[in-house]
Amino acid sequence: MDNQLCDHLSSIKELKLASELVCEECVKVNSGWVHLRTCQTCGVTLCCDQSPLKHMTAHFHQSKHPVIISSEPGERWLWCFVDETFAEY
Repeated sequence: MDNQLCDHLSSIKELKLASELVCEECVKVNSGWVHLRTCQTCGVTLCCDQSPLKHMTAHFHQSKHPVIISSEPGERWLWCFVDETFAEY
């Protein structure tokens, strides 16, 4: 990773990828989602802030896990909630 990145993004050495392309929490409550994100601490895949229930942001506030990746096909980026830092890979 680049020296200009925050420590959270710089510490990612191997990406955790979605095991399924579904929001695990939306499935439980029969809701829909717009885009998917995967937590780089625990590997959970949840919906984005454009989705009605914003599960990934809720996960961050509850867990404090700082970094997510996009799990959308063709997208290759990371986001750090703590430092509000974006990086492509």
